[in-house]
Amino acid sequence: MRVLAVETSTLAGGVALLDGDVLLGQYVLDVRVTHSERLMVAVDRLLGDAGFTAGSLSGLAVAVGPGSFTGLRVGLSAIKGLALALGIPVAAVPTLDAMAASLPFAALPVCPVLDARKGEVYASLYRWDGVAMRREWEYQALAPETLAARLGEPVIVLGDGAPAIRSPHARLAPPSHRAPSPVWVALLGAERLLAGDTVAAADLVPIYLRPSQAELTRRAVVVR
Repeated sequence: MRVLAVETSTLAGGVALLDGDVLLGQYVLDVRVTHSERLMVAVDRLLGDAGFTAGSLSGLAVAVGPGSFTGLRVGLSAIKGLALALGIPVAAVPTLDAMAASLPFAALPVCPVLDARKGEVYASLYRWDGVAMRREWEYQALAPETLAARLGEPVIVLGDGAPAIRSPHARLAPPSHRAPSPVWVALLGAERLLAGDTVAAADLVPIYLRPSQAELTRRAVVVR
């Protein structure tokens, strides 16, 4: 199965191309250029460099958050367009799941943490069960100090929000794990596609955990 994956949960967005269990390539760029300006360019470049066309894809995978409201909308819109044009299935992959999966066999619990702004982080907790990283908490948006207080044992923390977790139990992952990886979105997405765990393009929705600033503004206008 040839799978194209898109990850736009944070500023460090990217795409990856998987052929069976072989990673053909990935493109990741952490710069202040909007995903809408560079995402489809990256997709075209990756496919071209690998010698394939979009028509050769078997399936698509996309990170659905939590993460940047704008980034997630761009990524999901791109995947929806490709899925409808190509008539191929889509796997929705939670961002925190993909981040935790990047540390298989970890002896310690793993806590991916993303900066949610407004004094909060997005996080969950995972533990290796011998087969995969098993999620033990719901996806949450909470204050860094609240998360730190919940860590009652040594835990590997990773992601751009990890440095804000001031806990004697926090074990900071290396910089290579600061941003979500499109490769792990591809790997988890391929598993879901093979299992038939797919989502219709029209039904793709992001995991937000809290209302966007635009939604809060609309609510304020209605209250007035």
